[in-house]
Amino acid sequence: MKFWLTGALALGVLAAGTPALAQKKSNSGYTTGIGLRAGGWSSGLTVKHFLSGKNGVAVEGLLTREYAARGGRLTLLLEKHLPISDFKGLQFYYGAGAHLGVYQGRYYFEDSRFSRKKNRYYFDDQNRLVGGADLILGLEYKLPDLPFVVALDYKPFFEVFRGYTGLYNDAAVSLRFVF
Repeated sequence: MKFWLTGALALGVLAAGTPALAQKKSNSGYTTGIGLRAGGWSSGLTVKHFLSGKNGVAVEGLLTREYAARGGRLTLLLEKHLPISDFKGLQFYYGAGAHLGVYQGRYYFEDSRFSRKKNRYYFDDQNRLVGGADLILGLEYKLPDLPFVVALDYKPFFEVFRGYTGLYNDAAVSLRFVF
């Protein structure tokens, strides 16, 4: 529960931003967006805030729940937005960031190729802290005359968990209320 409260507080601070930097709307047509993200590995809350008016740089925070690992993750990303000139309201964006999370114990498979033990399944009931690096590529569309943005992204991430490392692929659709 502490993880979710801390994450929600961090996203609230991100959403508030610094008013001096966000007085002008960005090329995207909004300054801050808050909404939901529905992804393959994780789903949850998303907050995106543009750092200044016309350069197209934004910070995005994700507070997500990973159901398969029975845990949650807080991700911070720095993104560069580029307008697609032929289609008003459509933007391409890319960026990178990092995440921290907590996973609760579950059944694991230990493969003998990576250890001296035999192949086996076992239950681990401890909470584990994880960390990793993230990349993101996406398209975002600001709906005309409505305060909403629809985004589609691909977010591969590298993670260290229980001494093992892994590269995972995640894709998601997000809907944000913008102001």
